[in-house]
Amino acid sequence: MTDLSASDAAGLPARRAALDLLAAALNRRTGFDEAAATPAFRNLEPRDRGFARALVLATLRHLGPIDRALDGRISREPPEVVRNILRLGVAQAFVLGTPAFAAVGTSVDLVAELKEGRAFKGVINAILRGLTREPPDMTDPELLAPPWLFSRWAAAFGEPAARAMATLIAAEPATDLSVKAPSPDLTIALEAEELPGGTLRSALRGEISTWPGFADGVWWVQDASAAVPARLLDMKPGETALDLCAAPGGKTLQLAATGASVVAVDRSAARLVRVAENLARMGLTAETATDDAGGWPDQRTFDAVLLDAPCSATGTYRRNPDVLWAAKPGDVAALAGVQSRLLDSAARRVKPGGRLVYCVCSLEPEEGEAQTPGFLSRNPEFALAPMTPGEGGAPEASLRSDGTLRILPHHRVGGTDGFFVARYVRAG
Repeated sequence: MTDLSASDAAGLPARRAALDLLAAALNRRTGFDEAAATPAFRNLEPRDRGFARALVLATLRHLGPIDRALDGRISREPPEVVRNILRLGVAQAFVLGTPAFAAVGTSVDLVAELKEGRAFKGVINAILRGLTREPPDMTDPELLAPPWLFSRWAAAFGEPAARAMATLIAAEPATDLSVKAPSPDLTIALEAEELPGGTLRSALRGEISTWPGFADGVWWVQDASAAVPARLLDMKPGETALDLCAAPGGKTLQLAATGASVVAVDRSAARLVRVAENLARMGLTAETATDDAGGWPDQRTFDAVLLDAPCSATGTYRRNPDVLWAAKPGDVAALAGVQSRLLDSAARRVKPGGRLVYCVCSLEPEEGEAQTPGFLSRNPEFALAPMTPGEGGAPEASLRSDGTLRILPHHRVGGTDGFFVARYVRAG
């Protein structure tokens, strides 16, 4: 349980913002990030903004158990906004450690502000007070994941793995950093442990721009799993590399730091601005281009191509628990088609004798394992280039028999993002 002992000091503005964030996260993909970027949210007092984010993330990480507890006490389904206020109240009381009187009282005050919610003041009060007398179980792994995803994970990886993965949903992750210039002093200053491959896992909390080394441009935030694919290209100074679907840019930074000549392509101009800002902060250079990865008209070919394809992103749930609840079963099949198209486009940009790494931060086999047979049949000039145990800093448990990687979140102590990674080589 996260201890926010002063969380009851945050007022109604923070809880109003949390209500908006939660609704956005549950109603559409990327909704949480979009709502958090609005002026209304960013203009909150820092304390209120921080509490609102923490409250919504805690709610999303425990949404399954929260809804199970509420379902046992709701006799008639209220409007969605009322259920969301109840969800936030339960998360305050049983995840964030907000005193019960504050969790109940502020929830009642919040619903009283809503025209459609005033009739539910008594309901909110009764349900939350009842739960404080009989606290719900917030730890059942089979409740932490959406049932359809838990069933998919159990079918693909076995029930023990699915339970281990689901257990991590509730855990607030540490921050992983990729480092341009490793040093023991930096590791100590960041209160970090060094993971295989060189990623630093920091125990620091709070605003990262204040952490040691940020202003000096010696590290950037990047999950340990996300750092693996670029390492597998084994870039040499002077080689050429293409990073497709490049934003937010962690892999671009990795490739540029090797001394390679890098081109980063992404369809979002706004996200490429962030890539450029990070390159400048790190003192690195790369060419950027705003275009769809499959339609980029440039005819150049490269020694190495990295495709981090659009995907359901279910593997990122530790930092982005909203992906679990915004994802829908139909998304997986639709995205698998996009990935196949982009893989074929990426293949055309690889020089003879060059290499291609394909990765997705998804736990769904259609987006990962199932892509390789089709890709190789459509592109016979390519062959798998198997990885070796631990290569690129990947957990050894993640290596599959065909030499691809299926990184599951529980493969690393403390958790890691879920990824699929395949490496191919083009005939010379």
